[in-house]
Amino acid sequence: MALANNIAQHRKRRGWSQEELAHRLSVSRQSVSKWESGQSTPDLNRVVELSQLFNTTTDELLGNVTSS
Repeated sequence: MALANNIAQHRKRRGWSQEELAHRLSVSRQSVSKWESGQSTPDLNRVVELSQLFNTTTDELLGNVTSS
C-alpha cells in the first residue's frame, strides 16, 4: 500500500482535492479514490505521470527507496 499512501500524501501536500488531481491526469475522481484506497493501481504510464506531476521519482512514489 506504499503507492496508495504516497499518492495521497503528495496530493495533500499540494492542497489538491482528488478531483483536482484527477483533472490534471485526465482521469475520474473515482480512479484517484481507488488508487489511494488500494482498490486499484494506476498503470505504468500513470505512475510516470504522477511522479512528474509530484516532482519525484517513480521509485519513491512506488515506495522502492531505501535508506543508505
